[in-house]
Amino acid sequence: MTQDKETDHEPDAFDAVASSPQRDGATVMPSLQGQLLLASPHIGDERFEKSVILMCHHDSNSAMGLIINKRTSNLNLGDLYEKLDIGAPRFCAGNPVHIGGPVDSNRGFVLHSQDHMLPDSMQVTHDIGLTASIDILRDITEGIGPIQSIVSLGCAGWSAGQLDQEISENVWLNLPASAPLVFDYDRDTLWEQGFAALGIDPGFFAGTAGSA
Repeated sequence: MTQDKETDHEPDAFDAVASSPQRDGATVMPSLQGQLLLASPHIGDERFEKSVILMCHHDSNSAMGLIINKRTSNLNLGDLYEKLDIGAPRFCAGNPVHIGGPVDSNRGFVLHSQDHMLPDSMQVTHDIGLTASIDILRDITEGIGPIQSIVSLGCAGWSAGQLDQEISENVWLNLPASAPLVFDYDRDTLWEQGFAALGIDPGFFAGTAGSA
């Protein structure tokens, strides 16, 4: 499963996403960037039980994604703005903050529609972007940000080859992401809807199903 990363300092929320150097000689499956991962019903890790993860990065050195169907129980955007000293929000104060994963839980990420890309935004799919700058939070609260967005704290991360191994063991199933799946579907039933899109009943899942 994903491992919590040890750091020498406490990262501030919405630090930029850093990329790691490529390892020579590593071989991996085709990149899963832009795919949704559905946790196996038998995943055996409560942090990822019924999780749906949008993969934002995947190469031979590492992989990173954000859980999109788990929300914090006691933190909304208004609370987050207060913690970050952004000021009183004009818009979206009641929107939920999502739990992106157990890695770097003080670091913030925004998945969003590509109608509002900043200089440090990265393209995840042809219509979904990722930004880790606090500037996008300011734009959201001013009402000039992206039309659709998911604000998350933390992420899910894998070391070299780890995700590939988990996929081969059917720890995760994958299917292509789309903006409607990521932003519009009911978060509470998204995991079940993902299995339905694959034509699989999770109640009968035996760990032998493949990917879409």
